[in-house]
Amino acid sequence: MFKFKAFKKLRFPNVFILLLIVFFSCALLICINFFTIKTLSANRAYINGESHYSKGQKDASRHLITYLYTQDPNQWKLYLEELKVPQGDGTARMTLLKVGDNEVARKALLVGRNHPEDLDDLVWLFVNFKKVSFLAKAIHEWEQGDKLIFKLFIIGQQIDAKIKHKILTVTDQQNFLHEISVISDKLTINERNFSNTLGEGTRKIKDLLVFTNVLFTLIIVCSVCLYYSIMVKRLIVSKKEIEVKNENLVLVNHELDRFVYSASHDLRSPITSLKGLIEITQSEENVCQIREYLKLMYTSLARQDQFISDIIDYSKNKRKQIIMEPVSLRELFDEAIAQLMHFENANQIAITKELLVDEIESDSLRLKIIISNLLSNAIKYADNSKQEMIISIKTYIVDGLNKIEISDNGIGIKDEFKEHIFEMYFGTNKNKGSGLGLYIVKEAVENIRGNIYMSSENNIGSKFIVTIPSANGI
Repeated sequence: MFKFKAFKKLRFPNVFILLLIVFFSCALLICINFFTIKTLSANRAYINGESHYSKGQKDASRHLITYLYTQDPNQWKLYLEELKVPQGDGTARMTLLKVGDNEVARKALLVGRNHPEDLDDLVWLFVNFKKVSFLAKAIHEWEQGDKLIFKLFIIGQQIDAKIKHKILTVTDQQNFLHEISVISDKLTINERNFSNTLGEGTRKIKDLLVFTNVLFTLIIVCSVCLYYSIMVKRLIVSKKEIEVKNENLVLVNHELDRFVYSASHDLRSPITSLKGLIEITQSEENVCQIREYLKLMYTSLARQDQFISDIIDYSKNKRKQIIMEPVSLRELFDEAIAQLMHFENANQIAITKELLVDEIESDSLRLKIIISNLLSNAIKYADNSKQEMIISIKTYIVDGLNKIEISDNGIGIKDEFKEHIFEMYFGTNKNKGSGLGLYIVKEAVENIRGNIYMSSENNIGSKFIVTIPSANGI
């Protein structure tokens, strides 16, 4: 009856936690990938901006050298135009360092020939990651380059002043050319360091992205696999529970079929007997014989009443929920004895009680069924041939368990019947019982997680001991 409950003791991790892990892992993975791609895009924009910076500086140096030797005003204008590119980037750098994202910095980046669609990424990376090692190092190289650009601007102003005042000498030309070359060489180194630093940062970000993707992918895969494993295990457990329940249903159906067949036979048998007795009585004129027939009718009706009572107990035991409450064993015994005193020879039986335990926590309905049936059997199967018929009732505690002991000196049970007495419809004497009593007793005992033990000797007597666990054991 309780086999399938063993499976319910199995416990699995909460699948909702696994689903949350998968959800948050996916969300984090999306966020990390988004910001990583945004960072890589910004790095790409800076490297692209550096190429414009470098080209502007080199073109400005070339036009300045040409102006130095040709004194062509157009070369001066071209020099100033190209120099605006690195100067614009320099203005953006200083503005972003001082006040952060603003319109001045964005306009300066546009002067540096950065693409308008890259402005958000350029500003976002600078403002949020300017203290990160790779970007801080790149900004430092940028600052050194801006200082060299300023020197190039000063040299240009000096050259233009000498040309306009017509005091430029060949020696001046050589000195200016040397200074411009030195600045260009240093700027080339700064520009290369700037690109290399950003490239190194990009590679680190790529490695971090790969590691993060692998890590979260493993978390997601493991969570999904664990979720799948749990669901499979639950399906297996559910299948086993269903199989056990099906087995129980088969047993119950078999028991029900047997019960219906036997019940219908046992219900019809007294009716058939009564009909026959009534027909005989109608034609009988002897009063004594009629009284004998009436006695037989009463016995038949008493058997049917007992059988119906057993069926009611059977139904209650099967369907009623177990309710734990304080129960007085003394009251249950007194009530059962009072109800059974109409049995044949009941008044001639000496019933002794030694109740060391009275109030216990248990199910009163099942205890009533157990006590009533055991006492009923002890009375019905009393040995009339003995000088004194005795029923002994005891209650006591052994090892923390409540014990109910009912013994008698009745007719006892033959050895060949002992292993069958708790089976449905098994009776040693069909004239005295329905064969349901002890079966119902055993089921009632099992319902309260107790045990029942029987010892008996033919023509000597029987003893039944019921062990009832405490309320915590139910």
